[in-house]
Amino acid sequence: MSPLERLHAMKMPFAELKGVEFVAAEPDRVVAKMTVRPDLCTLGHIAHGGAIMAFADSVGAAATVINLPADAKGTTTLESKTNFIGGAKEGTTVIATATPIHRGRRTQVWQTRLETGDGKLVALVIQTQMVLV
Repeated sequence: MSPLERLHAMKMPFAELKGVEFVAAEPDRVVAKMTVRPDLCTLGHIAHGGAIMAFADSVGAAATVINLPADAKGTTTLESKTNFIGGAKEGTTVIATATPIHRGRRTQVWQTRLETGDGKLVALVIQTQMVLV
């Protein structure tokens, strides 16, 4: 089973609630997209920062999952740092690309770049995931 097939086979209720769709997955890169719906927005019809952070967290966690050692029981986020650069308007599709900074036995660190479909940078997120053994 490919890494993308593994992600599609997993039950990820919070990612599903946000409308996250994984479109590519390999050990060194996971890509997902999410459409900015009205219920994910601030009053100004711009993606809420919490929705952006939660989207990035889901993608970083998925990247960790496909890189877990065989004896691991799961993963949990230890730390996440988000730098907001620009907004994403309601109706926009945001694309998140997670790449590894560190993949160790007990922790993994991922950088997730979030952009609109036309390449406008929305946020950069650095996330540390703890590997549960």
